[in-house]
Amino acid sequence: ATPALAHHAMDGKMPSNLFEGFLSGVAHPLIGPDHFAFIVSVGLLAAIKRQGILIPIAFVLSAMLGAGIHLAKLSVPGIELFVSGSIVLFGILLVMKQSPNTPWVAGLSAIAGLFHGYAYGEAIFGAEMTPLLAYLAGFTCIQIVVSLSAFWIGKNILLNRDPQQQSSTNFRSAGLVICGVGLAFFASQVLDVLLPAAPA
Repeated sequence: ATPALAHHAMDGKMPSNLFEGFLSGVAHPLIGPDHFAFIVSVGLLAAIKRQGILIPIAFVLSAMLGAGIHLAKLSVPGIELFVSGSIVLFGILLVMKQSPNTPWVAGLSAIAGLFHGYAYGEAIFGAEMTPLLAYLAGFTCIQIVVSLSAFWIGKNILLNRDPQQQSSTNFRSAGLVICGVGLAFFASQVLDVLLPAAPA
């Protein structure tokens, strides 16, 4: 199975109606720990940046565009390498004491969104219009929910409950975990390129 199908809520079966399309769209970012880790990192970065809410907004809008690029049959090679690389990058941004300012991070978030959205598009490619639109709505809604939940937790729990030093440690710890997830997926993709599996 391709990485996108491995994240498919319908066990590889193409959604055929509105409910299945929406369910598949909601499930894809949750089933895939790579996408989930990235969305959490987006929300946490938003919590520590001034006007940080722009970061998840940029990501969600861009992910919709990325899915559209795939559905328009434009080919982007090595998409999973870019997805896993973006997770590592955002983990590093959380670990850094002085990360780039909000416009830069929002820009990086938008670029990453194109790749994540393109990967989402793989799971619905070839579906009819109703399940396709429901899928787009589903993954957009769940990304908003997850990123804003991470934003709220970062803002109202991690930043308010502990002294500033401890809060910084919490965010850095989260960044290290997210880096680990990204590196694991990146290494897996590199190995797949260097040592492709023999055809069944």
